[in-house]
Amino acid sequence: MAVKTSWPIDHSCGHHADRDLSDRPADRRAGFAEWLATQECRDCWRASNSGTEEDKAAWIQAKRAEEQADSEVWSQQYRMPPLEGTERAIPWGARCRHQILAAAYTALVVEGDTSEAEWEETKRTARTITRAGWWIDQRSSEPDDLTELLQAATDADRPAENPHF
Repeated sequence: MAVKTSWPIDHSCGHHADRDLSDRPADRRAGFAEWLATQECRDCWRASNSGTEEDKAAWIQAKRAEEQADSEVWSQQYRMPPLEGTERAIPWGARCRHQILAAAYTALVVEGDTSEAEWEETKRTARTITRAGWWIDQRSSEPDDLTELLQAATDADRPAENPHF
C-alpha cells in the first residue's frame, strides 16, 4: 500500500485544510504534516504578515464575524442555550463552545468509538454549562478530554435551572 499523499491538517489557528504532500518524499510526509499542524493556515499567515495594521485588524474582525455567524447558526441548530458572562466573553465563549464540540464530535464519534447515543449524552451535559468563561478556558483542551472536563465543571459553571435541558 502506498503512503498517502493527501493529509488533513488542523492548523494552530483553528482552520482545517487537506494538503497534497506528494511533492515530498514518502518518508517525510508524516513529519511535515505534523509540523504544518503547528503553523497557521496560509490565509491567517498572509493576514498576519502582510499589509498595514488596519488591514490586519479588518481581516481579523471579518474572520471573527464569520466564525461568530457560524457558531450562532450551529447553536440554534443544536439547541444550545445562551451563554452568560460579560459582553466580550459571550460571543468568544460561543465560538469556543462551537469549536470544542465540533472537534470533539469528530475525534470521539467520527474517528473514535463513541456511539451517537453516548454523544447525545455528552451534548446534553454540555448544554448545562452556560458560563462563557468555562468554554473560553477549555479552548486549548484536547477533544478526547471533553467528557472528563464536562464532569469536572462546577455548579458555578451551570445555572440553577436550564430550560434547554
